[in-house]
Amino acid sequence: MKRLAALAVTALAIATPGAALAWGSTGHRIIGEVAVSTLPVGLPGFLRTPQAAIDVGEYSREPDRSKASGKVHDADRDPGHFIDLGDDGKIFGGPALAALPPTREDYDTTLRAVGQTSWKAGYLPYSIVNRYQQLAKDFAYWRVLKAAEANPKWKAHRAFFTADRRRREVQILADAGQLSHFVGDGSQPLHVTIHFNGWGGNLPNPQGFSNARLHAPFESDLVQATVTRKMVEAKVTTLKPVTGPIEKHTADYLAATGALVVPFYEMEKAGGLKPGDTRGTALAVQQIAVGASELRDLIADAWRVSATQSLGYPAISVADVVAGKVDPYPALYGID
Repeated sequence: MKRLAALAVTALAIATPGAALAWGSTGHRIIGEVAVSTLPVGLPGFLRTPQAAIDVGEYSREPDRSKASGKVHDADRDPGHFIDLGDDGKIFGGPALAALPPTREDYDTTLRAVGQTSWKAGYLPYSIVNRYQQLAKDFAYWRVLKAAEANPKWKAHRAFFTADRRRREVQILADAGQLSHFVGDGSQPLHVTIHFNGWGGNLPNPQGFSNARLHAPFESDLVQATVTRKMVEAKVTTLKPVTGPIEKHTADYLAATGALVVPFYEMEKAGGLKPGDTRGTALAVQQIAVGASELRDLIADAWRVSATQSLGYPAISVADVVAGKVDPYPALYGID
């Protein structure tokens, strides 16, 4: 796997990967299924069903399945699956992962100041935050529709509320799958490093790490052959509430994954990816479980923050609709 451009990084030219998959279908499917199957009580019932877990697991694969749709599509979306983090904690000598600019536009501007772009360096943190925010908005709409559907004062439009609530449930499953995919990308160490597919022939390599193409053999071949859902379920952590801004939380999540890059190469050098060695499988299980745990936590947090949001035009607050103070039909149906 390789990305399509040759880039300079602090005066060192390296080849970057192209549309590299993070995990294969097996890993992404497991992350979505396990996360949804471990959602806490209190989230909508339609989302806490075996079928919903299956659906999110399948939707989790969609950002990879849509690849090779065309030049415009791929050139814009493929960099959203990775971030090329250097050993110094910076992206191609530009912004630090711990201090990312607030928007992708700002991020790209900062990268251009050092001769790079977000298309070349990857923009995975923004993919995760983007999908989290979309899911929170989806949940806000669902809360309003559910409340309106049950309120006898607004029964004249109940048929619309019911139909739109069902449409929103489908949307929530699809958007949870999108979030699942990019959270899963962020749990794969080779998706948050310049050493994405072998250490890199033009980079300093004092420990003599492999320059072989290790990306697909680790995330796809090994996972499909040796990792099961039950193995991942056994490693999933308990629910951990998100604290602080989602942007910082996401950066911290990716930094934790990035800290495993050198241990990965040390493990590979010691033979951990050879057939019959359990160390590669253990790392894959651990990180797929990390992705599933993180996805579950983010879905639960998106549900939490959705209660405080406003939506529609003219804007209405979720709290006011739930309290029966505002008929949401004009804002939901749209008065242009």
